[in-house]
Amino acid sequence: MKKALILLTFLSAYIALTAQNQWITYYEASDYLETPRYDETIDYCKRLDTGSNMVTYTTFGVSPQGRDLPLVILDKDGLSSPGEIRNQGRIILLVQCCIHPGESEGKDAMLMLLRDFAIYGEEEHLLDDVSLMVIPVFNVDGHERFGPYNRINQNGPKEMGWRVTAQNYNLNRDFLKADAPEMQDWLKLYNNWLPEFFIDCHTTDGADYQYVITYALETFGNMDPHITEWVNNAYEPEITKQMFDLNFPVFRYVSFRQWHNPKSGLYSHASPPMLSQGYTAIRNRPGLLIETHMLKPYKPRVESTYHMVLETMKILQKEKNILTEAIQKADEFCISGDIARHPLPVKFDTDMSDSVMVEFLGVEYEMFESDITNGVWYKYDSTKPATFTLPMFDKPVISETVNLPKAYIIPVEWTEVIDRIKAHGIDYNVIREDTEYTVESYRFSNPRWSNRPYENHMRLQQYDMEDMTENRVYPAGSILIHTNQQAARAIAHILEPRASDSYLSWGFFNPVFEQKEYSETYVMEPMAKKMLEENPDIKAAFDKRVEENPEWLKNQWGVMNWFYHQTPWGDPKYMVYPVGKIY
Repeated sequence: MKKALILLTFLSAYIALTAQNQWITYYEASDYLETPRYDETIDYCKRLDTGSNMVTYTTFGVSPQGRDLPLVILDKDGLSSPGEIRNQGRIILLVQCCIHPGESEGKDAMLMLLRDFAIYGEEEHLLDDVSLMVIPVFNVDGHERFGPYNRINQNGPKEMGWRVTAQNYNLNRDFLKADAPEMQDWLKLYNNWLPEFFIDCHTTDGADYQYVITYALETFGNMDPHITEWVNNAYEPEITKQMFDLNFPVFRYVSFRQWHNPKSGLYSHASPPMLSQGYTAIRNRPGLLIETHMLKPYKPRVESTYHMVLETMKILQKEKNILTEAIQKADEFCISGDIARHPLPVKFDTDMSDSVMVEFLGVEYEMFESDITNGVWYKYDSTKPATFTLPMFDKPVISETVNLPKAYIIPVEWTEVIDRIKAHGIDYNVIREDTEYTVESYRFSNPRWSNRPYENHMRLQQYDMEDMTENRVYPAGSILIHTNQQAARAIAHILEPRASDSYLSWGFFNPVFEQKEYSETYVMEPMAKKMLEENPDIKAAFDKRVEENPEWLKNQWGVMNWFYHQTPWGDPKYMVYPVGKIY
């Protein structure tokens, strides 16, 4: 009997240990040194789905190489739609991992966090108020370009994925322009759910310092003031305190005024909407960028990410009603049309003449002159922590504002732009027949482009622009986008040329800068002479150009082409923005 009892006890312990072991993640089993491949990650997510009624594994798209884009939903009641979850009074947190697959901390941290909630029942009370969505791997094709040499600056894991997609897109430059198929699928997911809070998990490059983890929040004026106030007064003070209490001191993600040189001073700025948290900001939702420090060992990087997400959930539970109210006010401000009554900032700079002194937990370092080049390189000593008092330049300057019209009109032929509008979930009406509108628009001159592609685009870097008003006939199939909708800020950032990531700046409208009909100089010479003699306005404009640039007269074709554009034969659509605005 005694032997049987001992055997039963042993079997019970063995069964319990076996059950426990089946939930150990690949990362944990590797002694915290490795990260799983795509198939192993998906397998673990599916086992979580099978093992817990609270977990739903699904997908939200397919990559160019044919891999599913995975999504795990953790909800107390096993609900898997935004309407059902919000009907239960819960808010939604979306955590995105492996947008840059070499930066895999988020994936390993979230697999453990999902397990700890769903299988072990840890901190389960948080799910009374917060449901969690996790994209364990966003850039699935880049993730499978796996190897030990993908992140030269990084201290583990042993092997990892590649930064960009199979089509060589950096997804974290694509949120507004939405070129990549993966991003277009992400936007459908995001617009369907519009989660109340968003976290994007990354690993930084740059100088060495003491912080295992840094973060970015959009508090520079590119987000609605109600939400910005909540981030400033409720979220940020609490998350920094909690992380310090957990022995993970945090600091704002910053750049150094001299690359790699902390003592040169720090600066921070509003994120443009091509970046993840910059995009969620213009959709009236707060976003947190996590940047663990690449030189720290992999285990504390994963642990700090785990706790940053968990502590965020604790804050969201406590602040649920206040955050929800701030978001509702922000959305109503857009939907009501009140946003059109105020200048809307669409581009920001940082005031580099105004700073505050801050304490920064750095390490001692030396500067050396290169033996190879005439440059300087840095050698950091992580065994010698040092606290620096440094100037922080973080005062935003609004460099461009616009007054939103009642509506924008995009001609039907600009299909690539219209497809992106649809991808962003922006509401629009289709014009059913050819219709004439009086619109305001822009005429451009003196354009200059970058001399190399960036994210598959030749970006328009400089141009002059003047306002114009005219009657235009927009053909059937053109779309009319009223601005009194939730996505009003995104509409402005897409369609206003001066916005930091406008579609004009990305080159979507480059064809309007191409002249397609010309004239011969022997045709224009007598016409130009006659125009100067008979048209005082043309004469004045000609004289002004010559006065401003006498060298221009040496360019015979250029001068005659200028006269050509003063004739009825010149293309009236040349260098004219095809998007119209109705006020």
